Amino acid sequence: GHFTWEKYLKETCAIPAPAHCFKQSYTPPANEFKISMKLEAQDPRNTTSTCIATVVGLTGARLRLRLDGSDNKNDFWRLVDSAEIQPIGNCEKNGGMLQPPLGFRLNASSWPMFLLKTLNGAEMAPVRIFHKEPPSPSQNFFKTGMKLEAVDRKNPHFICPATIGEVRGSEVLITFDGWRGAFDYWCRYDSRDIFPVGWCSLTGDNLQPPGTKVVIPKSPLPASEVNSEKPSMHSSTKTVVGHQQGQRRRKTGKKRGRTTKALIHHPMPTPSKSVEPLKFPRKRGPKPGSKRKPRTLLNPAPTSPTTSTPEPDTSTVPQDAATIPSSAMQAPTVCIYLNKNGSTGPHLDKKKVQQLPDHFGPARASVVLQQAVQACIDCAYHQKTVFSFLKQGHGGEVISAVFDREQHTLNLPAVNSITYVLRFLEKLCHNLRSDNLFGNQPFTQNSHMQRSHEYDHDRYLPGRSWGGGGAVGTPSAPCLNP
Repeated sequence: GHFTWEKYLKETCAIPAPAHCFKQSYTPPANEFKISMKLEAQDPRNTTSTCIATVVGLTGARLRLRLDGSDNKNDFWRLVDSAEIQPIGNCEKNGGMLQPPLGFRLNASSWPMFLLKTLNGAEMAPVRIFHKEPPSPSQNFFKTGMKLEAVDRKNPHFICPATIGEVRGSEVLITFDGWRGAFDYWCRYDSRDIFPVGWCSLTGDNLQPPGTKVVIPKSPLPASEVNSEKPSMHSSTKTVVGHQQGQRRRKTGKKRGRTTKALIHHPMPTPSKSVEPLKFPRKRGPKPGSKRKPRTLLNPAPTSPTTSTPEPDTSTVPQDAATIPSSAMQAPTVCIYLNKNGSTGPHLDKKKVQQLPDHFGPARASVVLQQAVQACIDCAYHQKTVFSFLKQGHGGEVISAVFDREQHTLNLPAVNSITYVLRFLEKLCHNLRSDNLFGNQPFTQNSHMQRSHEYDHDRYLPGRSWGGGGAVGTPSAPCLNP
């Protein structure tokens, strides 16, 4: 029941679009970005403006970006080799000026001060991790019926199996296999939202399986219609050209969750690397239910935790006539440091811990807590063990774990102080027998974490206003199972 392109192409008597059809790198670029890094990006709603953006999510070779001064309703995705993202300073270097995003939530006169504060002490994405955008193909080489992988523009965190439904000049019609036509769209042949078959397998992104309305041809086409084509990502095969039937009979609604495994390439089957489990919010649209459920992925690789989880709607933050409201500029921002030389205990893999970032944040307390807890889950020998020490909270970020061949999620508590974050992590690490793993100060080679009761407001990050520093919940007993 696992989806593989190899089997699917044979069943549908279809060919993958060759790699030279796409404006994508033949070798997918490495994604070395981290959550909270700052960069410059074009405002997707006003492409003449260059703005400051923050990385708020990572998946495969893509970044989920949020323009500083905007809200989480306008997040967008870009490839790491997109020309629309550049290192901080590139705009000024080329004689331009950074602009506030369309719909800037504050008064326009406060933009210079907002820009100064948002960049002060922030982690800038280094120049070396940006990649040059690949060239466009010389012409439109796509043909009707070719298979590919494409971003679902109504749910851009999803990449799905798709078919070229029609070719018209420099444009192609993208149709999603097994889903009704409401998700189809036209795009240029050199769009960065379409990829060769096998792209997600190589980058570690999530490839959604086809919908339930895929119709498999009863018999293959005559031998005279068999063409030898070079399929997309570094492989060759001989398959039958046949446009998949039933493309227009897709149905909106919830789809049964499926377990996937990586694409097996021709001619010798070789398993690809595992993929990080991602939990995404459900699609909101005119039809009831969601288009797809998040997929379950076995043996996920430990990577930096994603923050592509539902967040509070910030689009209605009130504007101030002339000043920057304290809620916008002085929100509780915390940073938790990881002691890679500390004891990882019997439940966490020390090698995986070494691959984690040195710190989580600066970011909202709830986000930092989510990143740290998710890191513990990702580094566990058995994710079920860490998950068993947690219990359902309210109002916080979502964490996920994969065990018993299923993906499990729960909400952490909403928090707004570093004291609560440290006490929560201290109790979790105590249960995992990996004490001294987290702290609010950078660790040296021989440093040891102080106990949580020794942390007070004097040790918060400098220059931040805490507005009382209270935490939601009972600090002495975070939402952890005994």
